Amino acid sequence: MAKPDIAIDPREELLDKTVQHVDITSFDARPIIDSMAGMSFTSRDLARAAGIYNDMLADPECSVILTIAGSTSAGGCMQLYADLIKYNMVDAIVATGASIVDMDFFEALGFKHYQAASDVDDRRLRDLYIDRIYDTYIDEHDLQACDAAICKIADSLEPRPYSSREFIREMGRWLGDNGKKPESLVRLAYEHDVPVFCPAFTDSSAGFGLVLHQYNNPDAHITIDSIRDFRELTDIKIKAGRTGLLMIGGGVPKNFAQDTVVCAEILGKEVDMHQYAIQITVADVRDGACSSSTLQEACSWGKVDTVSEQMVYAEATSVLPLMVSDAWHRGAWRERPRRRFAKLFA
Repeated sequence: MAKPDIAIDPREELLDKTVQHVDITSFDARPIIDSMAGMSFTSRDLARAAGIYNDMLADPECSVILTIAGSTSAGGCMQLYADLIKYNMVDAIVATGASIVDMDFFEALGFKHYQAASDVDDRRLRDLYIDRIYDTYIDEHDLQACDAAICKIADSLEPRPYSSREFIREMGRWLGDNGKKPESLVRLAYEHDVPVFCPAFTDSSAGFGLVLHQYNNPDAHITIDSIRDFRELTDIKIKAGRTGLLMIGGGVPKNFAQDTVVCAEILGKEVDMHQYAIQITVADVRDGACSSSTLQEACSWGKVDTVSEQMVYAEATSVLPLMVSDAWHRGAWRERPRRRFAKLFA
């Protein structure tokens, strides 16, 4: 007698291979970066960028601001970004809401991102409630649970305006209080007083959760004050003095961090341009933007000095682990004092 066919759950079949996040401490990229310094094209650009990043970390007066746009956290760099906080290699972060909420906070809740099949039918994915980021899947049911967690946190707070930094700090506190993923960027940022800003915070899973919060609490709810975000990040720039930018992608996070120099000037404060700057991007300059100007172009706006800057035109998940592994193994971070800039707003 033939055995009956066992039905295979199509969702389980698709969500069967989790994305593994790269561990920059598990391999030593120094020999690769050293070899690339003798090459040309993007390899030499990356080696120069690595040198600039090491200079930032070795400069006792330099505070490092990381900006993150795009989906590199979901694509395998989530632990890398958390390690930058853990090992004191970054002092403030400006990111898209998706990087912080849909990706890092999402996995801190116990959910995962999954490697996608090469051949996909997006209409079928929609029927199965599976979301796709290029070759990565997200379970929409899990994402809605993330929305609900954001709503729960908002419900617990005093109804008033909050900066995104302030709300993300409450997310980190909530993760700690509930014993969630110690190595989450959001939780580590809370524990080490590293401020995290999302100037377009509601363009993420947070937006859905906060809309639900306001819908359920029409007369007493929180709001997110993006102007206060800008003021607070500018306060950090004024306090920090010398600064370096490590920018992954471009867009709002990149521009937001660069504009602090101009904002300080508007407030009547004398601050230096960002002395060090690295941008890793696949954006093009021919549309007049490069996702918010090249670094040399930014000098004309008074934002970035042109002495120690490097554009790296590459997909970030392919080069960022090499650069950060190189910096971790060279070890300049070991001598850096923690800035704990979040304490400025306590």
